[in-house]
Amino acid sequence: MKKTVAFIALIAFMYSCSSVPITGRKQLSLVSDDEVMSLSLQEYSDYIKTAQKSTDKTNTALVVKVGQNIAGAVTAYYKSVGQESLLNGYAWEFNLIKDPQVNAFCMPGGKIVVYEGILPYTQNETGLAVVLGHEVAHAVAKHANERMSQQVAAQYGSTALGVILGSQSETAQTIAGTVYGLGSQYGVMLPFSRKQELEADQLGLVFMAIAGYDPHEAVPFWQRMAAQGNAVPEFMSTHPSDQTRISKIQSDFLPLALKYYNTGKVSGSSSGTPSNAKTDSKWSF
Repeated sequence: MKKTVAFIALIAFMYSCSSVPITGRKQLSLVSDDEVMSLSLQEYSDYIKTAQKSTDKTNTALVVKVGQNIAGAVTAYYKSVGQESLLNGYAWEFNLIKDPQVNAFCMPGGKIVVYEGILPYTQNETGLAVVLGHEVAHAVAKHANERMSQQVAAQYGSTALGVILGSQSETAQTIAGTVYGLGSQYGVMLPFSRKQELEADQLGLVFMAIAGYDPHEAVPFWQRMAAQGNAVPEFMSTHPSDQTRISKIQSDFLPLALKYYNTGKVSGSSSGTPSNAKTDSKWSF
């Protein structure tokens, strides 16, 4: 029986895997992008109807500006590698919510929410770019799709191949009930894995660098977050340990991001360039 399940899992992987941009990591993809986006958009719509948007016009505008700059960088990257079509269906939206939680989250398709409680830790535009780069990275790396697919495989075991080859709608809706947190927890997704969180750190630094934000700021941002001691914020509660994250950023992620940052900048946003952006040379891959 175990051999049969293992064989089916292997076949499923062969026929149902995709690659994460930049890192190239293979990931399981048993649920179609269309279904993931459709389900998540409904959850996001329900959430945003009840959420209290921030009345702080300055910070709201900054969240939108930085978000659009990061999204523009993503588009620039995908264009450069001839894969812009992979962004079909994304409709970027950035909202600042009046809530003291030190948190932010993303939904598939480009719906990003930032809580006011995290702003004392971002402190400035570049610090905010660290957070938004991380969340945008979750979206384009399709981590939610991967989470749903992993749950499909875990829940259905040897019948997973039938789910892949047959109708997925009912299965996807069932799994989405856990991934997206239906009912009173609209918009709050279950934690991503540590591997996915570190991957979002890596991609996020590259995207913020392409957008013209200095990726060095990621280290002091995470140090400020870690300085809260025992009061671990929701944004970090399921993430890698503080030291693991900071160490990986310094040793592995920053050198790559700096290659993009030091060669110039691409701005795909109409909201203007960040105040600290490099504009003296043309950015290229």
